[in-house]
Parts: sequence; C-alpha cells; structure tokens
Amino acid sequence: MAITNPGPGHSGTTGSLNSVAAPVRATLSSNYIDFTSGAGNDWAQQYLPDLIEAEAEVFGPRTISGFLSQVGAEESMTSDQVIWTEQGRLHLSYTGTINTANGDLTIQKDIDGNDLTTTHGIRLNDQVIIATSEGVIKCLVTDALKGTADVVTVRPYEKDNIDDAAAFSTGTVACTVLVYGSEFGKGTPGQGSAAEGAKAIEPQHKSFSNKPIIMKDYYEINGSDVSQIGWVEIAGEDGQNGYLWYLKAEGDTRSRFTDYLEMTMMEAVKGVPGAAAATGVGDSDIDEFLSASGDSFGTEGLFAAIETRGNVTTGVNGVNPGTDLAEFDAILAEFDKQGAIEENMLFVNRSTSLAIDDMLASMNSYGAGGTSYGVFNNDEDMALNLGFSGFRRGSYDFYKSDMRYLNDKATRGSINDRAAGFGIRGVVIPAGVSTVYDQTLGRNLKRPFLHVRYRASQMDDRKMKTWITGSVGGNITSDLDAMQVNYLSERCLVVQGANNFMLMK
Repeated sequence: MAITNPGPGHSGTTGSLNSVAAPVRATLSSNYIDFTSGAGNDWAQQYLPDLIEAEAEVFGPRTISGFLSQVGAEESMTSDQVIWTEQGRLHLSYTGTINTANGDLTIQKDIDGNDLTTTHGIRLNDQVIIATSEGVIKCLVTDALKGTADVVTVRPYEKDNIDDAAAFSTGTVACTVLVYGSEFGKGTPGQGSAAEGAKAIEPQHKSFSNKPIIMKDYYEINGSDVSQIGWVEIAGEDGQNGYLWYLKAEGDTRSRFTDYLEMTMMEAVKGVPGAAAATGVGDSDIDEFLSASGDSFGTEGLFAAIETRGNVTTGVNGVNPGTDLAEFDAILAEFDKQGAIEENMLFVNRSTSLAIDDMLASMNSYGAGGTSYGVFNNDEDMALNLGFSGFRRGSYDFYKSDMRYLNDKATRGSINDRAAGFGIRGVVIPAGVSTVYDQTLGRNLKRPFLHVRYRASQMDDRKMKTWITGSVGGNITSDLDAMQVNYLSERCLVVQGANNFMLMK
C-alpha cells in the first residue's frame, strides 16, 4: 500500500502510517507493504500483474497410460502366481546331426530350439525329410531302438546310404528332420505293436508362470496448505481444477502412479534369487532385501517376455522404403512360422511410424491391399477415433498407432536417444484371444493374448487402492495435522503365445 502526502512543512521521512510523507512522488519498494520478503518475489505486490490464471500445459497430455487398455484386459487373481499352459506344435520337426555313412540320426532340439533327447516323437517306419547344408533327402526310419533313445537309424529311399547321393559328403553334419508320414510292409504289425517298439505320441505343452508385484506411492500435505488459495488455476490429469494447489499435486501423483502401473507391465524383468550383487543394505542381495524368505522377485513385463519367448527384429528403420518393405515381409515370413494370427496391432515410435508410412506410400493401393478395420468390426470411425490406421499385407491385417511412451523425452524417448542400438522402437501384438487351459477351473478358456492380472478377493481389491490417513480431508484416522494419500496396486502381466509377438529394436 502506497502512502504519499507531501504537505508543506513536512520533512519527508518514511515510516509508519503516521510518519511524515516524502516530499517527492516516487515508486519505491519502501512505499509498499512487502508480503514476500523481497528477493525478487515482491513484484506482484508492487505492480498489478496481468496474470494468466490458467496453468500452461507445455508438455501436452503428460500421462502415457492407455496402451494396455487398448490391447488387453484385466482379470483378478487370488494367488501368489498365475500359471498358464500353451500347447505345443502339432507336427514333428527337430534339429540334430546325421552320420551320412551309416544313417545314425541324433536328435538334439525341437524346431523351436528347446533341448530334448528322449522325448522326441520319431518312431520305427516313419518317413522323414533330412535337410543339411548340402541338400535334402527323404528317408525311412529303420531302427528306433539304438540303445540311446536320442539316436535312430534312417535309410534313404533312392540310395543305399545318404553319402551315396552326389550332394552329400561322408561325415557327421548338422541337419533338420521333418516327419511327414509312415510306411509299413504288408501283413506287418501296427505302430502300437510292442515288437515294433511302440511309442504313442503325447501332446506337447509348456507351462509358464508370472507373479504379481506390489507397487506403492504416497502424497502428503499439511492442513494449513490444504486451505491455501493460489493465484493460478490448475487442471489435473484426472480433471481436477481450481485454485487449491494441493489438488494439482495430488492429481499429478495419482497420474504418475497410474503411468507407473503401465510402465512396469512393459519394462519389468524377473530377478534370479541369489544372483544379484550385494546392495550394501544389511549385506543382503536384492531378493533378500525385498523378501525375507528369499523368494523370487520381480515380474516379467512385455518387453522381457517377447525377448525371451518371442521374436525380435531390427528391420523397418526408415533407411529406404524398398528395404523396409523387404524387411517387413521378413516379419510376415516369421509370423508364418508361428501361429499366423491374421490381425495384429503395431505400437511404434514416431520414426518407425513414418518409416511404415513411407513404405506404404511407395506401393500402389493394390499392392498395399487397401485398408481394413476387421478387429474394429470394420468400423473405420472406431479405428480412427482410437488413433489406429489399418493396412493389409499378404494375408495379415495391421493396425498402426503411435505409442507415446516410446516418444516422450521423459520416458522411453530419452532412453532410445542415449542407446539407439538398444532402444525399443515398437511392438507387434496379435489381436483377439487365444484358447488356454485353466488349471483352476479344469477347462479351456478364451483369453486375450495380452492381459493384466491383479490381486483381488471378497475381502480386498488390490487393482488400484487409494486411501487417506491423517486428520485433514474429512477422514480422521490420527492426530496428524496433514493429509496422507496412499496408493497401492498388486499386479502382473500375462503374455500368452509370445511366439506371435514381435519386438522392434
């Protein structure tokens, strides 16, 4: 408040309201009541500002959540782990070695690279294709009981021995073997005869598991500041608005925690008990730090699941449209070797999205196969409203969307900039559901390829818990003059049929 009264006979000193006024009209800091102790903070008390009340959103919609809600589902669980079973391949194909001189075939792995010896399904009188780097030859299994179960004897149809064929040299070489049928002589016992070394082929399956982890966050504000009115009108990520700054802070904490839930489901990795180096916290390893029992820690996120059990590509990087198209077709060829899920979703960063656009632009509409929106009930508006653009290549439909998490500088964007050769550029996720066997219910169920499982029971739902403690905010739980907002979630991700997923690095 400025006080000026330069009357005659006054000395012009300054002081209290009863002091003699200054003889000269001047705008001085001493003429104003300072509510902020200066240091550049008193400008608003001295000059009336043209104040823009609304907070500027310079980083746009800062939250990155929504990815999992677009591609998956959420289901409750009541255990410390979730287990699911995936069926094996129907046909018998293996890798191993073949002695071209005597026809001894040693089975080492299945076609997907899983180690095996005695569990292969090759039997007496099976017809097989043997492929080496030197050629391909068709044979009949003449001895499936070589003393060691991983060795069988094959004889070529057209030569006495495999090395008699012009393309094959003598020796032991790596090979791939495919069973394509069987052949028996007239009047011989069937495949089930004990004399023929009977061995029924059991369906192959593989079980996988994941465990939920507990995530927490926290916000606190004292009772006085809860009632503090600010000059800036705020708008939170969850729609809060007003002049109470704590609404902004609490809303940001909630939004950040919600993003953490999604980011964890993508980035998390499983730990190996006892394998971590000492952390210095009580001379404990990480597993002991998190769990006194030394149980396994961590959980398997999307990226880790695809790297471990799925497919990885470095293609479609925008070098040139022609090269990108060939690399994209290589991705299709890999999918052909797997489940061949016809509808897939592409979640990519900006550069990869533009590379795909340039790739498609280099093709005519016939070559591109037109636009399809099958997974959205062929509703173009629905697809576009969700930020997807569809295209068809070969027998596959793809729906492309930018993934904010991979672009934002405050999230994966900066990580990719720093370690470009190790960054994540996108993921290809099969649309629809898969059929799995539920061990609890004892029957087959339809489940999304990708979905979140969270802990919940009749007593407690831990999908997203929020509670307030303290004496502020209407819920008095203690004599603490503050509002404490707590957040908790316990969840994990289930990636079924990871062989149908693709990670773009």
